[in-house]
Amino acid sequence: MDWLGLKARLLAAGTARLTGSGGEPFISASTAGPGAGSSGSIFFSTGSGRVRLTLDSESPVEVEHRGGGRAVLRYDGLTIGGMLEPVALHCPRQAYITVTSGCIYRCRYCEVPAVAAGRKTPEQIDEMVASVADRIDAISITSGVLASVEEEEEYVCASIRRLLRFGIPIGVSIFPGEATAERLHDLGVAEVKFNVETATRDLFAAMCPGLDWDMVWRALRRSVGLFGRGHVFSNLIIGLGERDVEVEDCIRTLCGLGVIPVIRPLNPAGELSSYARPTAERLLRIYGLHSRLIREAGLDPRDSLTMCPACTGCDLVPGRDGPL
Repeated sequence: MDWLGLKARLLAAGTARLTGSGGEPFISASTAGPGAGSSGSIFFSTGSGRVRLTLDSESPVEVEHRGGGRAVLRYDGLTIGGMLEPVALHCPRQAYITVTSGCIYRCRYCEVPAVAAGRKTPEQIDEMVASVADRIDAISITSGVLASVEEEEEYVCASIRRLLRFGIPIGVSIFPGEATAERLHDLGVAEVKFNVETATRDLFAAMCPGLDWDMVWRALRRSVGLFGRGHVFSNLIIGLGERDVEVEDCIRTLCGLGVIPVIRPLNPAGELSSYARPTAERLLRIYGLHSRLIREAGLDPRDSLTMCPACTGCDLVPGRDGPL
């Protein structure tokens, strides 16, 4: 089976309808990321990898649950046996927690601002992790912005202090300020993800009004020296109107810094609900660029401990979904 090609096609579809019985315990709900505001998602895996699919009763992809997590995926004439993976919190083997749902910023592709604003207390977050501590390898923390970037950072840091007691790697993805990288490193965080989101400055300005592109890049540069090459990540969304040559330039720059790019297919939502998901052909073409540039930079996503490169459900990840 060509897992890489199949996964690209599944990511291009983006959804699945869940049939059979007893699949409800395998459904995950999201308050951030590609699935924010959706009816839930599932993680289908084979011996080659995993893919996350948002549930949609009209999807051309069918995943039939046959009991005990055993499942069969049917799509475009293919029938593939695999498993529905149990979700710890948001994804398999991780407690991936959104501290603040809702956001004061209005990135055009994002559903989080439409989610009712709420905030988990540090005590609640600690209890959530404790409830799954026997089946996770990592804790990953992300957050919207309730009041300001500075206030959000302070609140997230208070939550992290409580989580250190679990003794497992913690990854954090928040919008950075000038000293965020240093502060998270001093707390004992293992990895960080600061998101450039778009391939160009002009596209960032159009898609993320009010946010500071240069701040993200400064935080990424400082982070590599603190956390190490390959333990700093950055989302790059594909499908916003960028050209492949711009994607290649952005990936090359990130890899040159020692940052692992997370190549995220657009989930048409928010103001961009009329946009199309990138095709499987484009995702595979960009994967080829991504894999080559990561290899040339001496990076390996298989060394990642937390967050998206460790999960792989939403993206094609060199070294995990296919060879470097």
